[in-house]
Amino acid sequence: MLSADGLVAQAIDDSGLEDFGGDSFREGLDRLADSLAREGDLTQLGEEILGLRLRMLLVNRLRIEATYRSHPDIAEQRVEGPVVIIGLPRTGTTALSHLVALDPQIRSLRVWESGAPVPPPEAATEDTDPRIDDTARGLEAMYEAFPKMKKLHFTSPTGPAECQDLLGMEFRTSHFDGMAHVPSYTDWVIDCDMTPAYAYHRRTLQLLQWHCPPRLWHLKTPVHMLSIDRLFDAYPDAMFLWTHRDPTEVLASVCSLISYTRSWVSDRDDGAELGVEQMELWAEALRRALEFRRAVGEGRFADVFFDRLNSSPVPAVADAYRDVGLDMSDRAAARMGEWAARHPRGEFGEHEYTLEEFGLAPAEVRDRYRFYTEAFGIPAAPTG
Repeated sequence: MLSADGLVAQAIDDSGLEDFGGDSFREGLDRLADSLAREGDLTQLGEEILGLRLRMLLVNRLRIEATYRSHPDIAEQRVEGPVVIIGLPRTGTTALSHLVALDPQIRSLRVWESGAPVPPPEAATEDTDPRIDDTARGLEAMYEAFPKMKKLHFTSPTGPAECQDLLGMEFRTSHFDGMAHVPSYTDWVIDCDMTPAYAYHRRTLQLLQWHCPPRLWHLKTPVHMLSIDRLFDAYPDAMFLWTHRDPTEVLASVCSLISYTRSWVSDRDDGAELGVEQMELWAEALRRALEFRRAVGEGRFADVFFDRLNSSPVPAVADAYRDVGLDMSDRAAARMGEWAARHPRGEFGEHEYTLEEFGLAPAEVRDRYRFYTEAFGIPAAPTG
């Protein structure tokens, strides 16, 4: 059985290090480990998968702190921006993230460095770093073991990553809810103080950009909407690109993805409760993001609608840039256009799902999200 104390001890043993840079991470780790033990219904394979992941986060934190002790000047690094992609899951955030990552003025969090941030990347070797091949092998193994994942959420070692590893080192992120059934942890994390999580997030970006510019960062995860005010405290120059899509299509897709990833670690059938859980979680995320937007003003935000992103990706991004005061170079536009042509929607097959599989009806979802769809003029998706 996973335990917080056991995970910490193993991380210390694996790394040969013992300074975590404070103990603010322990409350989240304690709550997560307890929730996994009591509520996760983990299989033996599930314990192994999650144990490896949680130990990785702890080891990465130990190595980051060791690097800072040797190079305390890293803390003087100025993080520019960032340009933050938010929106409901399955609304085009991943496609938009890949497009923005192609802009030469932008520094993205890449999959390989998110999972192994130490040693800090070097500009001279960022395209040949051996961690790229290591990450590629890990992804290939995942897709071989869980082939449906390539169709649901394909990624590459050099592609942009979500912020789950950076927030995960403080063990304060609802990403863990997508990995296992952890309701008590999720109830805590959506209302906990996220200040230490974003402080460590920033600390990690400073390390990653130290020898590897540029410094105008682009970040992405829908989870940021739940704590967007604390993100803004850490990054007062942040700009937000907000993606939009009919929630009836979004929720079915989200539930299908989570149901699949949870099945890797548990035989538990979450279908009956997953729909309502996710509907309420993301409605609250949208409510908080809307409240924040109204407080700080429109100048920080640009809207990107799913259908337009798919039909006219480069103009959609160019308009979003304009709305937040960014310039798009001809080189950036060309690179984005080439990527969009090579990666059409459904590149690895269509993702099939229905709301009814998860105990929801379209009318119910539309009613729950009316405050959001009316605020942004989002039309209902065609039926049939």
